[in-house]
Amino acid sequence: MSMTAAERQALLVQLLQQHLLGEISQGQMLKKLRKEVLGFSQTRYAELVGVSRRTLTDIEQDNGNQAQSMIDTVFKPFGIKSGLTPIHPHVAKHMLSNNKP
Repeated sequence: MSMTAAERQALLVQLLQQHLLGEISQGQMLKKLRKEVLGFSQTRYAELVGVSRRTLTDIEQDNGNQAQSMIDTVFKPFGIKSGLTPIHPHVAKHMLSNNKP
């Protein structure tokens, strides 16, 4: 069953919030997006973004230390690029709550 645009966007927002709050890793987020939004195998997705399947596996399993440009490459189809994220979940919670400092 394919997702509607609204469902894809809702999932993306949910996963980004979970990542910012430290509930899921970057790799877990990528794997969920690849499988649930696109329904792609690792091989097919790796071909789409132009990386090796081994590199994609490493990223999804949070192994290794990929360059920021590589992370940007694998998240680009979802409209996401890497950047600064809070280390402490309480800072992210504050940011997401729309409270003034």
